[in-house]
Amino acid sequence: SMGGMHDEAEIRGHRRTYIGAMPGQIIQGIRRAGTRDPVFMLDEVDKLGRDFRGDPSSALLEVLDPEQNATFRDNYLDVPFDLSKVLFITTANVLDTIPDALRDRMEIIELQGYTEQEKSIIAFRYLIPRQVEENGLEGESIHFTDEAVRYLIRRYTREAGVRSLEREIGSICRKRARRIAEGKTEGAEITPERVEEFLGAPRFRPDVEVAERTRRPGVAVGLAWTPVGGDVLFIEAGRMPGGSKGLIMTGQLGSVMQESVQAALTWVRANAARYGIDPKLFKSSDIHVHVPAGAIPKDGPSAGITMAAALVSMLTERRIRPNLAMTGEITLTGQVLPIGGIKEKVLAAKRSGVREVILPFENEVNVKEDLKSEQIGDIKLHYVRTVEEVMELALEPKAGESV
Repeated sequence: SMGGMHDEAEIRGHRRTYIGAMPGQIIQGIRRAGTRDPVFMLDEVDKLGRDFRGDPSSALLEVLDPEQNATFRDNYLDVPFDLSKVLFITTANVLDTIPDALRDRMEIIELQGYTEQEKSIIAFRYLIPRQVEENGLEGESIHFTDEAVRYLIRRYTREAGVRSLEREIGSICRKRARRIAEGKTEGAEITPERVEEFLGAPRFRPDVEVAERTRRPGVAVGLAWTPVGGDVLFIEAGRMPGGSKGLIMTGQLGSVMQESVQAALTWVRANAARYGIDPKLFKSSDIHVHVPAGAIPKDGPSAGITMAAALVSMLTERRIRPNLAMTGEITLTGQVLPIGGIKEKVLAAKRSGVREVILPFENEVNVKEDLKSEQIGDIKLHYVRTVEEVMELALEPKAGESV
């Protein structure tokens, strides 16, 4: 594991003049393997440190570069050693913290997070049997239903992997074991109701949140990619008399996301007449765009059409259709550009109870390649090329108007 490593000598070894000197981890690993062409795993390479003793990431440049590693020189051996036949595999959670020079020497393969169905299968095949055994329970003393495991996944965990899921399963097993020790042997079947009894109120309720928070004009539901998978993103737009401050943005928005807000507002102002918006409102009002969960930094261009929809909804007092989410980059000319993370975003929409999703037209190929029909389920996908199409799909008529 490379996590926390901050001494270059861990890679290159120590010179023999030092007391207790030994080869670096690379040469030691090859010695243990007993072959010149092993598969070498470098785990958590994104968590390397550095200090006055050197920079391990710089030492890895020679190890991972196929043009140089045929003559890798360990300080302890002090002779060239051929690493060209070694297959190096590195793992990382994020790419941002890996130095560019080191990342340039790697072929990057991005692995997507598990789907709900995959997590359920992993739980029944591996996690539940392991926790049942570790907590001293016999096979008949506890039984998880399919509904209970899915309830755990949806309401108590939010992750790309299954570590939190295993912790929750372990917590249920321990509490069940305690009850058996107290002589309370009834209730071996774990249902969603029993899950709440053991773990308390659900931590996540995105389906209820989407329905409750989109009841007023000026609120649109976007879709975001995060390191732990997809998630829904609420965009709120408000207007106040004044005009001195112009556009206010809050919610820890990154520079790219701030530019998306400005592009969305420019498009709305340019097309104000189309939606019956008084142009004077932009001079006499301050417009505030807020993305809740203010403690979490957010960035990226994919919320552009969501920003535009929230602004038009607020200025026209027309609500966004319930159970509708959207994602896509916006341009000043009203084009909707493709974005990434489609699979995670669609799965997040399904998990949140969203029934319709608006996607860029050019991302249709990603849906066909990355998502199976059973993963999409009954969600209706709309593919759009322009922001005008987004507004036609997203906006409800004004109160008292008919379509």
